Amino acid sequence: MAAMKIELRWTDGGGALRARVSERLTELLEALEFRPTSVHATFTDENGPKGGSAFRCALEVRLPRREPVHVEDVSPTPRLAFDGALAKLERQLARVRETSRVLKRRPKKYFVAKRALSP
Repeated sequence: MAAMKIELRWTDGGGALRARVSERLTELLEALEFRPTSVHATFTDENGPKGGSAFRCALEVRLPRREPVHVEDVSPTPRLAFDGALAKLERQLARVRETSRVLKRRPKKYFVAKRALSP
């Protein structure tokens, strides 16, 4: 599999967090049967210059011929926000995988009608 491009949007991001995000997302997405077209990880400080600690991590994975999967999590630290969002992303991707598996097994309308009309 070719190298996957993961776009990280955050002005204050450190190298350790950037490496962790890339490593964990690559590990999760390489296990999929379909290759994502793009992956975006966005970190924002919810309180801004007012003070306080609330960081939002938004992860968006665009899949071919499917709706994009978007999850968010808010936590006191960027690492906890990322871990929470990653757990949500794993659950969402499992649902997408299961849905596609079920749809592949479903017989097409033509064959169902043909079977119902045959003597």
